Amino acid sequence: MSFLLLAAALLVVPPSAAGRLNALWGRRSWRFRVRRPNLPSVVVLGAALGLVFGVGGSVAGALVALTLWHVRRNRSKERDHLTATTAITEGLSAFVAELRSGAHPAQAAISAAEDARPPAKQVLQTIASTAARAGNVETAVADNDTRQLARAWRLSSEHGVPLADVLEAVRQDLRQRTRFAHQFHARMAGPRASAAVLAALPVLGVLLGEVTGSGPLDVLASTAIGQVLLLIGAALICAGLRWSAHLTRQVTA
Repeated sequence: MSFLLLAAALLVVPPSAAGRLNALWGRRSWRFRVRRPNLPSVVVLGAALGLVFGVGGSVAGALVALTLWHVRRNRSKERDHLTATTAITEGLSAFVAELRSGAHPAQAAISAAEDARPPAKQVLQTIASTAARAGNVETAVADNDTRQLARAWRLSSEHGVPLADVLEAVRQDLRQRTRFAHQFHARMAGPRASAAVLAALPVLGVLLGEVTGSGPLDVLASTAIGQVLLLIGAALICAGLRWSAHLTRQVTA
């Protein structure tokens, strides 16, 4: 039963990008884009898959799908944050080099943005446009991924510290953070795999029971005690997945 419920994990796998068509002949390029499913659709599918095993199976399926969706979303956020931090670190390297060559902050940001990757490109373009009109750069870049830039800009403007030196210190700090994050994810691959194996053991136990002729699926689907055990088992599996994810996140806290 749990084997069918775990199929809901397919919903939260990020879709691969489709290839872009060449527009040399002036034709419009077409892409087939698959939208990432939202939480309600994931829960509904999990409940539908579990309905094969009765009301208890439907509730268990929705619970498993909800847990898988949350775990996948959190890991996706971690990867996106790491990618953004890496891009900003690379963009700052070019920005600092332009500043030390004597360029105005606006011009330095424009030059650095040319080869930067998102979201560093957007951040540098924001800095360039704000600095060009003598705006408040600190407010413009006061985002979660760029709040260190905002503090560096305030430190430079209030205390007269060279902007290039402050941003270089920020770049060094971000580089150390990304290096630690990469090491952390590499070292956590084993514990995360172990947690996934432990979560799958009840599924393997049920399948083994079916192979040996014990008929656990029939008990889970057609008896009241089976429905209760199904709900308890799904709840314990979900609690284990959420707790293991919490423990791995606590390492970086």
